[in-house]
Amino acid sequence: MKKEDCFYLGKIVKKYSFKGEVLAKLDTDQPELYENLDAIFVSHRNTLLPFFIEHSQLHKSDLLRIKFEDVDTEADADSLIKSELYLPLELLPKLEGNKFYFHEVIGFTIIDKEFGAVGIIKGINDSTAQALFEIDRDGIEILIPMNDEFIIEVNRDAKTITVETPSGLIDLYLE
Repeated sequence: MKKEDCFYLGKIVKKYSFKGEVLAKLDTDQPELYENLDAIFVSHRNTLLPFFIEHSQLHKSDLLRIKFEDVDTEADADSLIKSELYLPLELLPKLEGNKFYFHEVIGFTIIDKEFGAVGIIKGINDSTAQALFEIDRDGIEILIPMNDEFIIEVNRDAKTITVETPSGLIDLYLE
């Protein structure tokens, strides 16, 4: 399994017991969806390794307490600390309406209600306080905040996202 075929679920942050259990911080709004997994991919030296899960349960909101098969000691658990966890893309719950996964909209066309076609989404920058659409318009990069109030419609069939941005925002990049 390659990372491109998976989505990032979270990271193992600490060990939980002397029996090899670990706590993983999940990067999701719905941690309960991932409470009863049979297996998960653990990133180890840039390789995804499948780990089978004996049992798991939610532990304080977004932490998942996991007992992996064949991880039976504190030393075994220590070796997994800071490892990233991944699942195959097909396990992502389908989103509808104006909700979307970042990877899902790469390649979509952004259409502004006033301006018209802005360009193609080349990436999402979520390293800032406000996530941004990174849009390519004939070699010019345009950044539009991913604000729920700006997004009017996500059309998966047409691969478009219609937005209504503040007047003049797009023009700032074109002058």
